[in-house]
Amino acid sequence: MTQSQVAAHLADKLGITKKQAKSALEELTGLVVRELKKEGSLRLAGLGIFRKRKTKARMGRNPMTGAQIKIPARTRLRFTPAKSLKDSVLGAR
Repeated sequence: MTQSQVAAHLADKLGITKKQAKSALEELTGLVVRELKKEGSLRLAGLGIFRKRKTKARMGRNPMTGAQIKIPARTRLRFTPAKSLKDSVLGAR
């Protein structure tokens, strides 16, 4: 589903214009970015948790030549789905 499709769906369900729905989605995206930069994590109830995670530098291997290479430390983004989301999508186990 694309951002335009999400905006159209929200506009239809909430009774607002597509322009207002797109603006709301852009604001939500901006909020997620700001919070991850500032706090490092964002929890959305029923959806999950977005987190920044630092990885350590490590040694790796070039699969083509077999030579060892150093992989630098970096920050990655992770998403952990909420239990209710997993149960809804995958079914309760």
